[in-house]
Amino acid sequence: MFSFLKKSPATAESKSWLNRLTDGLARTGGQLAALLVPGGRIDEDLYEELETILITSDVGMDATRALLADVRHQVKEQRLTEAGQLKEALAHALLKFLQPLAKPLDVAAHQPFVIMLCGVNGAGKTTSIGKLAKHFQSQGKSVLLAAGDTFRAAAREQLMEWGKRNDVTVIAQQSGDAAAVIYDAVQAAQARGIDVVLADTAGRLTTQAHLMEEIKKVKRVIDKALPGAPHEVLLVLDANTGQNALSQVKAFDEALNVTGLVLTKLDGTAKGGVIAAIAKAHPIPVRFIGVGEGLDDLRPFVAEDFVSALLGLEQ
Repeated sequence: MFSFLKKSPATAESKSWLNRLTDGLARTGGQLAALLVPGGRIDEDLYEELETILITSDVGMDATRALLADVRHQVKEQRLTEAGQLKEALAHALLKFLQPLAKPLDVAAHQPFVIMLCGVNGAGKTTSIGKLAKHFQSQGKSVLLAAGDTFRAAAREQLMEWGKRNDVTVIAQQSGDAAAVIYDAVQAAQARGIDVVLADTAGRLTTQAHLMEEIKKVKRVIDKALPGAPHEVLLVLDANTGQNALSQVKAFDEALNVTGLVLTKLDGTAKGGVIAAIAKAHPIPVRFIGVGEGLDDLRPFVAEDFVSALLGLEQ
C-alpha cells in the first residue's frame, strides 16, 4: 500500500525525523485518519467533511477545490468504493501539488554564497540561522553569520550564542545600520574564503511600507558588496500563522523577489496545510522545514516525507 511513496530503506535517524514530523502534524493527520477509515462509504457527505478539514487546516479554498477535484477524478477513474482508499488518492493529489516546491538549496554556485533571511517578528529567523549554520557545516562548508537585526539587542545576543554553539564567527555591531553590518560581513567572508554567509535582518510588518523599504535597501547594499548577491533570499514563515503566511509570501516576494521558504514550528500545534495554499496561489520553493528547537530540527523539505507525515502513511 502507498507504494508510490516508497523510497530506499529508511535509516533510524530518518525514521526519527519522520516520526517527529508526523507528531508535529498530528492535529490534521488525526482528523483525516478518523474520516478516511477502511470500509467507510464514499459519498457527498464524506467529500463535504473532507473539504471542511482541509479548509480548517489552512489549505485554503482554491487549493482545497483543486485537491478535491483531483481526488474525485481518481475515484471515478479507479472506481474507488470506500473511504479508506481516499487517503491514497489524497496523497497522490497532495504530492502533485507539493513536489514542484521541493528544490534543495545548492550553495556550490558561488563563494561566498550569500543567503539573506527575512520575515515578520517571531517567525524564527534567528533560530533558523543557527540551525542552517549547523546544516551547512555538516556538508563541510565554512559559515559566517551577520547580525543584521540591529533593532533588537536580544537578536544580536541570540545570534552570538548560536555562533558559539556552532563555532562560527558572527559579524555584529553594538548599534548601527543593518546594511552596514551585512556589508562588513560579506567583505569579511570574501577575505577569509568563507563558503556561506547567513545574514539576519530585522523582523518586518508587511503593512509598514517604510520598514519594507529599509529591507530593500539592505538587499541593494549586499549587491554592492558582492555583485549578484544575495544569491538566495529566504523567507522564514511560522507554520502556525495559517493563511496569514500566504499574505507574507506575497508581500515579501513583491519587495525582495524571495527565492525560497523556511517553514518553522511544525511541532504540535501547526495544521500544516498552508504549504498547499502556497503551492496553489504563490509557488516558491520550500527549502527547509523545522519541527522543534534542537540544532538538528531543521531539514531540507522532502515532499514525500511531508505527505506521509500529514496523512500518517507508512514508508
